[in-house]
Amino acid sequence: MPVSKFKIIAGLGNPGDKYVQTRHNIGFCAVEALASKNGLQFDKKRFDAQYVKARLCNQNVFFIKPMTYMNLSGHSIQKFAAYYQVNVSEIIIVHDDMDLEFGQIKVVKSRGHGGHNGVRSVINALGDKDFIRVRLGVGHPGTENKVTGHVLGKFTPDEIDSVNDLIEKASDACFHILEHGPSSAMNLFNTKS
Repeated sequence: MPVSKFKIIAGLGNPGDKYVQTRHNIGFCAVEALASKNGLQFDKKRFDAQYVKARLCNQNVFFIKPMTYMNLSGHSIQKFAAYYQVNVSEIIIVHDDMDLEFGQIKVVKSRGHGGHNGVRSVINALGDKDFIRVRLGVGHPGTENKVTGHVLGKFTPDEIDSVNDLIEKASDACFHILEHGPSSAMNLFNTKS
């Protein structure tokens, strides 16, 4: 397959003020941080998403925040990918992950959704799982009946400093993937917390 003219970095989350600073929205936070570091703002709307286009590491990159709610995230990402002819392998998805300890980060490629509804939506919409994921550990509440409250809950005051570190690491990981590829990022960022 020819190399795409564009790459996509999409953060997963839910739109609306009530979801700001919730664990489920850490994907949004990470792409916002990466955009902000490069003097960019999410000032455009298309395909049910807020986005900004950038030139990073000599590549044209779309930063995307789907505004469809988490469980339908794949629709807007698929529309961008189809319209701009972006190969699935050139897409980076940044999202919260309860299977990782709080504060841990893991870069993976071509993996299943692991029960994450946003990632499931992306796989279903693209018809392929050959994209890169930056998984951000938000910890597990311990029991299944507490999961929804956990991911939709806000970070505690004690967690805020660690969250900011995690968001910073996530934006660094995305930049590293663009510059050096996913395998190098895995070697650098996939460490135990």
